[in-house]
Amino acid sequence: MTNFIKNANWRYATKKFDTTKKVSAEDLETLKEAIRLSASSYGLQPYKVLIIDNPELRAQLQPAAWGQSQIVEASQLLVFANITDFGDDEIDNYLNNISETRGLPTEAIQGYGDFMKSKITTLPVEKRNIWTAKQTYLGMGNLLNAAAELNIDVTPMEGFEPEKVNEILGLDKLGLNSSLIATVGYRHEEDTTQHYVKVRKSNEELFINL
Repeated sequence: MTNFIKNANWRYATKKFDTTKKVSAEDLETLKEAIRLSASSYGLQPYKVLIIDNPELRAQLQPAAWGQSQIVEASQLLVFANITDFGDDEIDNYLNNISETRGLPTEAIQGYGDFMKSKITTLPVEKRNIWTAKQTYLGMGNLLNAAAELNIDVTPMEGFEPEKVNEILGLDKLGLNSSLIATVGYRHEEDTTQHYVKVRKSNEELFINL
């Protein structure tokens, strides 16, 4: 059994965090780098990640997350926020990043930029927002796997009211929308769910060979 599979069996959606344990600055940087290196459509990374330590702010967010205790108990709270109305400006910024990072003239990649714009900016805003929201799940996946490698617990959450979270964090004014929440820290010894046997479909039920 590989370490990856062992880690996947070890991790679970932590229900109760140990408030006395904090993720170190070094480990937090590793988790951030794992998110930063995540795959995304065209490599555009059409989202931002807010790292919220402020306890007062987290207390405000808790009711918008159905009162879940992890919001205030975890070491860190991460909010994945997709960019709304993603368009030409964001694509041009990405092209400039490619140009600077790889030392290429912008003219050499203009065709690629035009292709992306023809596939993305022509979509209705609603479809574009759905697309950018989907990209946050790729970042969340990398966060879960990297955290498990470090024996750090993460609870991914869709159980919250985006409109209220957006209002509290002022995301609408930033052209962002809260898509996913992740609470990061260390499981409490009293969290009995850590001892539950993991329930998943069998290979026969999950996979279809053609």
